[in-house]
Amino acid sequence: MSDRVFLVIVKGPKMNVSDADAVLTEMKELTGSANGVLVGETRANIPVPSPSHYIRGGKIEELRIATQETKANVLIFSVDLSPVQARNIENEIPWVRVVDRTGLILDIFARRAVSKDGKLQVELAQLQYLLPRLAGKGVIMSRLGGGIGTRGPGEQKLEVDRRKIRNRIEHIKGQIEKLSRHRALVREGRKQKRLRQIAIVGYTNAGKSTLLNALTGADAYVEDRLFATLDPKTRVREEKNESPILFTDTVGFIRDLPHGLVKAFHATLEEAVEADLVLIVVDAADELALEHKHVVDGVLKELGAESRPKLIALNKLDLLNDQQKARVMDLFPGACPISAVQKQGLRELVREARKLIELGEELKLSGHQNGDENNSGNR
Repeated sequence: MSDRVFLVIVKGPKMNVSDADAVLTEMKELTGSANGVLVGETRANIPVPSPSHYIRGGKIEELRIATQETKANVLIFSVDLSPVQARNIENEIPWVRVVDRTGLILDIFARRAVSKDGKLQVELAQLQYLLPRLAGKGVIMSRLGGGIGTRGPGEQKLEVDRRKIRNRIEHIKGQIEKLSRHRALVREGRKQKRLRQIAIVGYTNAGKSTLLNALTGADAYVEDRLFATLDPKTRVREEKNESPILFTDTVGFIRDLPHGLVKAFHATLEEAVEADLVLIVVDAADELALEHKHVVDGVLKELGAESRPKLIALNKLDLLNDQQKARVMDLFPGACPISAVQKQGLRELVREARKLIELGEELKLSGHQNGDENNSGNR
């Protein structure tokens, strides 16, 4: 049975109405990706968060009434809450589970992970999120049980659970380190065979997996939901009279991607750091395309991949009219216009990618490699 979700969209002092609208849209999509049924929503103007509850007394009473009327059993906040704040809200509204933004994203990741590698990385992020929240009844945590957010253990088990979790975290870190070493060996083998690798990155739901399928004939899972793909998939594109190229699809990015998730998925995301080219897929039909590109740039910087050669693919051009196409091309000069669904512009995209890879290799040989000089679509 699906959870009945009531959303709380927090509007901070630096947010305008359009920012809050964008957050609401994204939170609705995240809720759907977690298989939640949205039964209501409210906005909360919070210039200064309350240390005890984040929101103030009047809003808490409003939520008590609203969740009763809508029969909501999960209250999801668009911001991250401290363990104390979440617990206090649950004490005030005892019939709901309180889940913050990071908890929601972790829930989705747990549902999407398929491979052993993906599951390990999600579990690491979950446990690191859970550990400071082990403080008694009403603990919010990610999907280690059923539903969006689950209850924690009783007080008598807390110390034992903390020890177990810390031990499990260290064990998983060791497993992920082995995974990272294995991936490094695989990459070294590819380099020795002179196989060039392109990492496909972008905001979640930008069409990365569809593009991988279109370029290589792969069968990567495609769904119109946020974080449909978690496990990286590498496939080869072979062309007559050209050397083969490996394309790797990666997990999608999102604004304020929890730092713990970035760290946990570093073994997977390092494919972008080590690639010969980073192919940034932008949903050209999204009004927030430019903002999403900035989010991707920020995550790449956090990963240490900001200096890699880059190319922007403006995807979903088939959804735009001529005037809209011209406007978005002005926003991203030097980018390659494509439609992964219609398989339009792919030859030109690959041709430009090959040129940038060759340019990067020439700069390496000359000893003057400069990431900013290599970047197409960022000029």
